[in-house]
Amino acid sequence: MLDWEGWGRAPEGFDGATLYAYSLLQPDTAARVRAAFRVLGSPAGLAAEATVCAQLLQTAARGDNLVLEVQLRNWADELRHR
Repeated sequence: MLDWEGWGRAPEGFDGATLYAYSLLQPDTAARVRAAFRVLGSPAGLAAEATVCAQLLQTAARGDNLVLEVQLRNWADELRHR
């Protein structure tokens, strides 16, 4: 499967970070995603995580993804402390 929308332009781990973000409401699934995408949590993956988190927080500010807003803000706080 190819994702043409951001292919070649996104930071390493972007797709894994996106999947992680959308699994935040299911902590067990989110943990499995982090385990499967080892780049998450690494210095290289930090850029991807921060990018995805910021993009989704921006959508929440426009009224989308509101169900994830609290989890996204918690994730953003966690990322700031790394």
